[in-house]
Amino acid sequence: MSLILKILGFLYLCLGVRCVHQVSWLPCQFTDEHVFVNNEGHTETQLIHREAMLQFGQKGDAPVNPNAITFLITGSKLDLRRYSDGLDADQLECELRRYSTEGIYVRWPIQEAQEYNRWFTCTLRHSKDLFTVTSFLRHPSNQAPPGQQDYRSWPAIEDREILTTTVAMVIKTLTPSVKAGLGSQQKLHCQFAVDHKGPNVTVEWHMQHRGERTRLFSHNSRLGQTQGTGVGLRSLGGGDVTYTLPFTKMSSEGTYICSISVMPLSVSLDINLNVEEPPRVSLNIGPTLSLQEGGEQKVTCDADSYFPLDVEIIWYVQDPAVSGQRVGTPLPRVLETVLLSSHKHNQDKTYSLTAFFYLQASLRDSGKQFTCSVSHRSLRVPIRKSFILTVEEPTSWMFYFTVGFLMVALAVVLCVLLRYLDSARKKSLQKKPY
Repeated sequence: MSLILKILGFLYLCLGVRCVHQVSWLPCQFTDEHVFVNNEGHTETQLIHREAMLQFGQKGDAPVNPNAITFLITGSKLDLRRYSDGLDADQLECELRRYSTEGIYVRWPIQEAQEYNRWFTCTLRHSKDLFTVTSFLRHPSNQAPPGQQDYRSWPAIEDREILTTTVAMVIKTLTPSVKAGLGSQQKLHCQFAVDHKGPNVTVEWHMQHRGERTRLFSHNSRLGQTQGTGVGLRSLGGGDVTYTLPFTKMSSEGTYICSISVMPLSVSLDINLNVEEPPRVSLNIGPTLSLQEGGEQKVTCDADSYFPLDVEIIWYVQDPAVSGQRVGTPLPRVLETVLLSSHKHNQDKTYSLTAFFYLQASLRDSGKQFTCSVSHRSLRVPIRKSFILTVEEPTSWMFYFTVGFLMVALAVVLCVLLRYLDSARKKSLQKKPY
């Protein structure tokens, strides 16, 4: 008996912990619409931003905020809370909107026989662009839809009204924004789920760039037809319609659109892919440079093959002996005499840039470290390349005069010595008897 009580206590604690971390409500912005015909006979839509709450619970629950419109989400096969578990409310952006089926009426398999539906979309976005989730909320109604232009006569929603809904379909992406290097493989995540089995679903992928739209992939489950590549058919059956981009090129940059249709619902998610290629940085000299005082050297820092265009190159100088100190270290001095070349447009559509200056050797700069720092949006931290300058004192004319004088004197001494030795040899030969 005590063992059973311990198990029940453990389960109670686990459930309690889960409830602590599980979101029970979220503040949302309900973007309502007022469609009307203006004085010129044109249809206009006025967007009205209203305060709303997304609340999870059971039918009949009291609203968390009685002064706001409450979208009460009751239990279904799909639980929207799993996408927000462990996150604070300020990390999520929540938006609710009405959804028009454009007069298309298809009985939803989960609904009651005599029911109609009013549809809403709920979009959750992570504040740091880590994911985007869009769901369809089904609100049962006993009123038939008004027809094709149902948006002209939306049923009014009162400020404190409670709308009891269930989640009918969800689409999500974990890659709403992608940064890709040239030649890399990218997986553009897209996944969907529906609250009933065997839905007739149409999946499409499009790529849009500068107004041009290209279809990459399509699949119709009812007809069993598939066109294009990039999505695994086995994973598609489980709702994973992630698109694989095998090789990133400059032309791959654009907006990729994942579209899911289950009549009468249709939804798309945009995934922005930006090509970012980091620069290759090099100097025209080695890690050390030796010059005589007064000498001059052109020093260049090349940033090659980067994309997009914006890059920043800074040359600065500092004493390496104090650069590692944390307290009282003087700031590096930025060189003001640096010149920039024009941007070079390479064949692969990347860019190159050179920052150079003419170094006038001075003894006060001997031992100093010169650093080129290159910053680009593809880099988390700048790339730095450095060299140490060594300046030698020039040799004076007196040194050369003294050396020359000594060389001449040595030559004279050698000549005299050779003459003396030669004369002594001849005298020695003359004294020998024959």
